[in-house]
Amino acid sequence: MSEIIVKKDGAIAIVTLSNPAKLNAIDSAMWRSLAEAFANLSQDASLRCVIVRGDGRNFAAGADIAEFATVRNTLEQGIEYHTAVIADALESIASCLHPTVAAIEGVCIGGGLEIACACDLRIASSTSRFGIPINRLGFPLAPSELQGLLQLVGKAAALEILLEGRVFDAAEAKEKRLIHRIVDDVPAEALAVAQRIASGAPLAARINKQLIRRMVPASEPLTEQELRAAFAFLESDDYREGMQSFLEKRKPDFIGR
Repeated sequence: MSEIIVKKDGAIAIVTLSNPAKLNAIDSAMWRSLAEAFANLSQDASLRCVIVRGDGRNFAAGADIAEFATVRNTLEQGIEYHTAVIADALESIASCLHPTVAAIEGVCIGGGLEIACACDLRIASSTSRFGIPINRLGFPLAPSELQGLLQLVGKAAALEILLEGRVFDAAEAKEKRLIHRIVDDVPAEALAVAQRIASGAPLAARINKQLIRRMVPASEPLTEQELRAAFAFLESDDYREGMQSFLEKRKPDFIGR
């Protein structure tokens, strides 16, 4: 069963990405639940910090590719899926009233890494793994999701992550500024971080979040033509090959069209 679990302990909330049978891959229902959960948490003035974690020993393995054939199979579906379903969830996390901490263990790949990037702080174990290997699946990163990665790590690292599609370790993730620190006990450290945040002035924390978000340069919105061009891959042979090869657990044979 896939779900988003929200628990509160005093001034700290814990949001758990739960789909353990698929390494906590995020399906469309979970993306929608995530957006709703963070919208609700932002309305709770009694909170001072939110921890995001995965169920078990993994953070999240990305979006649930098995459902792409039904939820993201056409150009129109793709635009809707990425600009509404996923974008709404990531924006809800990024704009949360309260400081957020990603507690990362195991795999933090694709959409899982995007969720972590939307959080304010990221704590990881030395055995965690990172990457966005979607080039093997025949598609690029959606514009709104690319913007979050680019603002965090910059042009050089974003290009390396996406063009190579390599999965890398926590030490390299820290070098790329994807994570803040590497610790032995992620849950304990994430809770300690949340408690330190909660012990501070909540108004100051919220103003810091708002001002930093406002003062980080953002690109102009894409035109309708640019947006549709960004999702034109959904009509390509390479995209169909990428999806089919993934489901058949074989190496893809891309032809460039």
